[in-house]
Amino acid sequence: MTNRFTPLRIAAGMALALGIISTAHAGMYRYTDENGQVVISNTIPQKATKRGYDILGNNGRVIETVPPAPTKEEIAAREAEKQRQKELEIQREKDRQLLKRYSHPDQAVRAMHRKVRELEGLIQLKRGNIAVISSQLDNEQSRAADMERTGREIPEATLAKIRRLESQIRDLEREISVQNREIDELKAEFEADIRRLEEVTGEARTVSLNDSESE
Repeated sequence: MTNRFTPLRIAAGMALALGIISTAHAGMYRYTDENGQVVISNTIPQKATKRGYDILGNNGRVIETVPPAPTKEEIAAREAEKQRQKELEIQREKDRQLLKRYSHPDQAVRAMHRKVRELEGLIQLKRGNIAVISSQLDNEQSRAADMERTGREIPEATLAKIRRLESQIRDLEREISVQNREIDELKAEFEADIRRLEEVTGEARTVSLNDSESE
């Protein structure tokens, strides 16, 4: 009877065994192909990696699971959530700073009234300055008109003074316009802070937003 285990067959068997061992050490992958079939192989197509796969050990057990690559929608959702968390943290920090300044909405209302009165006081001073300068301008213009009526030439110094007084009035009026806008912006900022304080403290204001003298 011929021995089946000839040297050639033994060598082939050893080569096969070595090949299996080498493959096992190289790593095996379990993945789902494009037809939905589970495949176990020592290689994995690039497209299959996007669907997720398992890395198997020598005993065939899963030693690591690689999740599927996120879709565009999932990436967008993650980015949106990251942005939302960032905005929440910014808002929390703003709330902390706000509560350092005011512990109750009424404190913010009173602070608003004080700031507004300061700006309104500056505006009143400038309106007073305009009145004084306007009086001076009227005098200079009346003098110049008298000169014209009598046929005299108006001195350049008088004309220069009239131009200077007119310029001063225009400058003051621009400053008043700017400060009126500042008052509007100030009120808008304070009113936003007051609403936020009502939310975070759970307390409603009791001081009027409009009546700055009711303190």
